[in-house]
Amino acid sequence: MTVGLLNLPKDTPVVTVRTTSRRGFTAAELAEQAATQIVSISDTAHPAIREQARAFRKHLAAVVELYLKQAIHSDRTTVYNALNDAGHPELAELIRRL
Repeated sequence: MTVGLLNLPKDTPVVTVRTTSRRGFTAAELAEQAATQIVSISDTAHPAIREQARAFRKHLAAVVELYLKQAIHSDRTTVYNALNDAGHPELAELIRRL
C-alpha cells in the first residue's frame, strides 16, 4: 500500500531532525522532545489556555525526565550485574561510575 504525497499536511512539518555531536541525547533533551510531541499548543488558543498548556508541557517534561533517568540507572545496574556475573568486576565498576 502506498501513500500519495497529497495526503501529507502542507503547512505542518512532517520530519524533524535533531543531532548531537560526540554524545547521545540527554534525558532532559529526550523528555523535552517527548513532551512537545505529546502536548500540542495552538497559536490561536486563548492566551490563558495556551499558558496552561505550556505549564503542563513543562511539568510533563520534568516527569518524563525523572523516569528516563531512573531507566538509565536501572539499565546500568543490569549491565553492572551482568558484567560482574561474567567475571569482569573491573569493567563492571567502570560502568557503575558512569
